Amino acid sequence: MLSQRSNVLAERLEQGARDLAAFASNLTAAQWNTVVPKDGRTVGVIVHHVANMYPIEIQLAQSLANGQPIAGVTWDAVHEINAGHAKEFSGVTKAAALELLQKNSAAAAAAIRGLTSEQLDRASTVSLNDDAPLTCQFFLEDHAVRHSFHHLAVIKRTLNA
Repeated sequence: MLSQRSNVLAERLEQGARDLAAFASNLTAAQWNTVVPKDGRTVGVIVHHVANMYPIEIQLAQSLANGQPIAGVTWDAVHEINAGHAKEFSGVTKAAALELLQKNSAAAAAAIRGLTSEQLDRASTVSLNDDAPLTCQFFLEDHAVRHSFHHLAVIKRTLNA
């Protein structure tokens, strides 16, 4: 039986993606290409990054949902992935980033909606969090669901918006 909690989580993810997309869609070219301090990536690359990470974040959450630990994922590996992404997509267009954001957030929300309450409650160790045993729901909230909200706030601070 599917969970109402899953639906609520999916709706939160969709809201964050919509908010990010709505804000990003109105950016000027100069704003899109603004480098975010302390991050080093442009606003456009960060919007694309959020979209690009949904499949990975969902795959990891599904591992927890199935009772499997998340092993070998470190912050160093995440930073390496992010740096490679920034180089590869340095010239990403707004249209391409927003299209990917819509597509991947919809797929992520659908995957979340497919989780049962039992799966949301399953916990296993997460290497990204010092092998703390975390539930699938916590991992989703801390990563896929929070991701767009976090980066939108950083982008708004950067652009003084």
